[in-house]
Amino acid sequence: MKVFCEVLEQLYKKVLLGATPENDSHDYIFYLNPAVSDQDCSTATSSEQASPGIHGQHQPISVGLAPIAVAPACLKSNSQMSSSREVTLLQLTVIKVMTTRILSVKTDFHAKEKYRDIIKILLESVEVDSKLICMFQNSDKLLSHMAAQCLALLLYFQLREKITLSNSWIAFCQKNLSEYSESNKAMYCLWTLTAVIKEIFKDSCSHKAEILKQFLTHFNTIFEAFYNSLFSQHFENCQDTSKIVNILMCFLELLELLIASRIYLKLHFTSQRILFWKPTCVLEVITWPIQAFVKRKFIIFLKKCLLCKVGEDLCSRSVPAFMPPDHQVAVDMLALANAVLQAVNSGLLKTLSVHGKHSFFGGDEVQPGCEHIFGPDHVILRAASLIIMKSLEIKFQNCSSASEMKVDLQRFMSELLTFLKPHLQPSLQLHNPCKWLSRVFIEQDDDMLEAAKASLGIYLTLTRGCEATESLTQGKEMWTHHTHENGYNPHCIFLFFLGNIGFDSTVLLDFLISSETCFLEYFVRYLKLLQKDWDNFFTICNNFDAAESKYDMSTCDCVPSLVQDQSTNQTIPHRLTAPHSHIEVCACHSQASDAPSEPLRAATSKGNHPMCTPSLSSPRASQSLVDYDSSDDSEVESTDQCLANSKQTSLYQQGTKEIQDAAVTSRDEKEFSLEPPSRPLFAKESDTAFSFDCEVVPNDVISAVGVFYRTVKCFKELQGAICRLQKKNLFPYNPTALLKLLKYIEVISNKTMNTL
Repeated sequence: MKVFCEVLEQLYKKVLLGATPENDSHDYIFYLNPAVSDQDCSTATSSEQASPGIHGQHQPISVGLAPIAVAPACLKSNSQMSSSREVTLLQLTVIKVMTTRILSVKTDFHAKEKYRDIIKILLESVEVDSKLICMFQNSDKLLSHMAAQCLALLLYFQLREKITLSNSWIAFCQKNLSEYSESNKAMYCLWTLTAVIKEIFKDSCSHKAEILKQFLTHFNTIFEAFYNSLFSQHFENCQDTSKIVNILMCFLELLELLIASRIYLKLHFTSQRILFWKPTCVLEVITWPIQAFVKRKFIIFLKKCLLCKVGEDLCSRSVPAFMPPDHQVAVDMLALANAVLQAVNSGLLKTLSVHGKHSFFGGDEVQPGCEHIFGPDHVILRAASLIIMKSLEIKFQNCSSASEMKVDLQRFMSELLTFLKPHLQPSLQLHNPCKWLSRVFIEQDDDMLEAAKASLGIYLTLTRGCEATESLTQGKEMWTHHTHENGYNPHCIFLFFLGNIGFDSTVLLDFLISSETCFLEYFVRYLKLLQKDWDNFFTICNNFDAAESKYDMSTCDCVPSLVQDQSTNQTIPHRLTAPHSHIEVCACHSQASDAPSEPLRAATSKGNHPMCTPSLSSPRASQSLVDYDSSDDSEVESTDQCLANSKQTSLYQQGTKEIQDAAVTSRDEKEFSLEPPSRPLFAKESDTAFSFDCEVVPNDVISAVGVFYRTVKCFKELQGAICRLQKKNLFPYNPTALLKLLKYIEVISNKTMNTL
């Protein structure tokens, strides 16, 4: 046993260093063949339990024990290694590290070939994969977990080397996943399958889609059968609820990977679509009398599916910003959205555990001496709100009846606002229910902008439907009231968003040059709406000012305005007449209407440019944003073809201290314009793009316009910042179309200011 452990230790050291073993490959098989006890597998012989070698195979005469220069300090002495359990663990560790070395591109070629030869012999001559399957049943959790890890790597090795998967493993999965059972076998089976798919995603090889296709071919029908069996269970009838919870968590992760592989690798298996075919099964779990964290996981999972963000934290690359339309995906998303809305209509929101213990990394128990945290679970509030908004947007995109859309919107938004009302303190003010969105999503930028984009999409779709069936003037006031009453007026939502960031243009710039949110897409779509709906926007700004004056509070919850009138005490009128003269400008600047409404994601830029230093006291403006690498998908309209194609370029070559560590993804020049991105749009203009001087505007005008002035000033500063970055070739993509939109807003706002 002493010599056996010494050889195994020396082999372990060599593999850790990536060194090539000197002896023949068959000599090492004796030391790497794990023993299997009777409790693990009934086919194991007593001689296999007695010694870690192969029964009937003689020990090699001599294996070189050349000293290794670097010895890991974690290795135990021979006396500590005497137990068979420790020997088995070391054997599994060597197999795991050796397989990892084979899959790594950094391993020396000769060493990799030697490791590959050893692993192939283990798989073919001693069927090590069958022995690892037997270890799943071991009562020792560490042994069973190590066996699952080794098996996952060996399975992926077989897929990479195009070796046929063992029949024992396929039979094991078919037996334990054909129907739900509370045994640990099903859980380890799910865990191993998930680990294999993760390895496929992590691999940098170009043919990972073919590898996954080969793998799913064996288990496609098994996943579907287990899906039906698992979600048909009655939770209250389960004897051991902890086991079904563990299996639910394992299967949910596997299901997310299957859906992600459809998006990233363009595969089409029934197991990848089972959620969309039978979504009620997953939705019913939320109604089970199960722990709150399980419901939370399932709600977040549904949110990821509706936003096409499944697997974003598991995949090394993001979803392509522009993809050709996939009819099957569109059909599946509509089915999921309809199922969500049907569940909400049946009382799904009433089953959510919004109150209760908060779950943290350390659990949900508060230690003695620590402060109890009260209040609702905002994660559930945000996720539930977003899945309803996104489901409505998807449904309306496939609905042609404006009256039906109005009825659905009023019903579901009423349900949502009723659900949120008890949890928002202080309560939403009666004069503007649109504030709900900024209140619910204030702590999560990416979700806030996804919800705002969905709300804007709902508004645009419903507006087009109403314009097609009604005259433009018929019931306009009633239509405006409808948007406010149901909390989806796009101007209110945008103004509340600006208020949350203190009307700080540097925060908007940070959003525009980062890829953490869908702000670029949302912002351009809103600017296109703004140029067509300027009168309504101006009226709403006046209503905001009137509300601030009436209630002696800031409707936008923002920091004080950049320019405040402290010398006068004028009464802000309830509503000013919106000037209509801006329409005259449309003909002169019609080219701005060709600007895209659906930009693709901006790229990541992590840095501290002097321009990005907040000029306001907004607490959010002083913080750099986190790269979620999300919010990729967008609805593509026919008028937005100039943004369709994009490519990525790095800004590391700039070597500038103005934007440090800038690793941004630049769009193709055609994304915003046919002009090269290095060419400034307004070569003869100053950095301050807006023509009127905000610093010398009379105080009475400032008091009169209020929110309108702060918004316009924010746009002005943003346009100037983009122009300065563009002149220095530091903006991560070509902002020509965005600048056209801002320039157009400038012209309209100047006309409005001149009439005040």
